[in-house]
Amino acid sequence: MAKVAFLGLGVMGYPMAGHLVKHGHEVTVYNRTQAKAQAWCDTYGGNWCPTPFEAAKGQDFVFVCVGNDDDLRSVVLGDTGALAAMEEGSILVDHTTASADVARELGGAAKAKGIGFIDAPVSGGQAGAENGVLTVMVGGEAADFEAAKPVMQAYARCSELLGEVGSGQLTKMVNQICIAGVVQGLAEGLHFARSAGLDGERVVEVISKGAAQSWQMENRYQTMWQGQYDFGFAVDWMRKDLGIALDEARRNGSHLPLTALVDQFYSEVQAQGGQRWDTSSLLARLEKSRG
Repeated sequence: MAKVAFLGLGVMGYPMAGHLVKHGHEVTVYNRTQAKAQAWCDTYGGNWCPTPFEAAKGQDFVFVCVGNDDDLRSVVLGDTGALAAMEEGSILVDHTTASADVARELGGAAKAKGIGFIDAPVSGGQAGAENGVLTVMVGGEAADFEAAKPVMQAYARCSELLGEVGSGQLTKMVNQICIAGVVQGLAEGLHFARSAGLDGERVVEVISKGAAQSWQMENRYQTMWQGQYDFGFAVDWMRKDLGIALDEARRNGSHLPLTALVDQFYSEVQAQGGQRWDTSSLLARLEKSRG
């Protein structure tokens, strides 16, 4: 059993922190909205604190899962941040999907205090978090990863060390780049099927047995065909992630024309009022153009 803090109880962090309790760890949580922290404690029986500093004090591990770079800095740095309270030899694990730059910044700040740090963004969405089957992409020192891995197994079916600090975030960028292209292809395929007068569900049942198969196809084609887009990762968050990837691509000289195009398509979905629709809503944009 480890003593851990979990900072950030959004759609991912809430169930992830709950799995830590279920696996026997002593968990203290912090959330910007205190009512949600109290609700989590009512559900799982852990403790909550009003500041990241108080939540992190005396913990073996501090896990963070918040919205973006600025949110991350706000809970980790400063007088009320987690690092100010953490003790030498403890480990900070960041599950936020953020930039590689902020990972390196926080890694440096942690190292200066003798605190371990790994950037460890996750994939698998809300369902993966709720079911405890996330994939964790990690950057950092091997010793810190090996220490944190048994604790992360509470909610991860796979966790891999990809390189130095920042490598986890860079790998998550690859993940989002690949997903963007797959979802756009699936949206176009279903749009074509409808325009051709085909039964989309029967079509996908057949082609999903062959080379076209993907997680998105298996898990999203039915709701897409029915025009339902309330099943997971929101468009606003995907645009945030793609923006991070595109910024990094400009720095490292890679060319991401499809990613840039799909990012633009998602901006059109936002303009339709789909900011909180899930990422499969690229089909809604095509159906609107079809009239």
